[in-house]
Amino acid sequence: MTENEIGKVVINSAIEIHKAFGPGLYEIVYEVVLTHELKKHGLDVERQIPVSIEYDGIKFDEGFRADIIIENKVILELKSVETVTKTHKKQVLTYLRLAGCKLGYLLNFGEELMKDGITRIINGDLK
Repeated sequence: MTENEIGKVVINSAIEIHKAFGPGLYEIVYEVVLTHELKKHGLDVERQIPVSIEYDGIKFDEGFRADIIIENKVILELKSVETVTKTHKKQVLTYLRLAGCKLGYLLNFGEELMKDGITRIINGDLK
């Protein structure tokens, strides 16, 4: 699947989960349920994956921990907060750059409507 095809599954799944549970639960609940839902669609999904980074000859074995990585192509950062900040969005872009991925989503399950909690973030050109 392409990144865009994966993205469609992610959005539809996030909306269905939000309809079922509503806003305000802990992020881990949405993470576990979303991982399960994405796997039901036949996707290779991993949770809480440490991503190594290198700088000036130094390797950090755990530069950051990705909430969810799908097919080694798409990174999901999950939140359950009242308001997403610019910092949250920049964080996802940094994760994409460091992991060598092109597409990420910041999903805020704290919103009243899930469609308002979906931010698509692109690193470079995405076809």
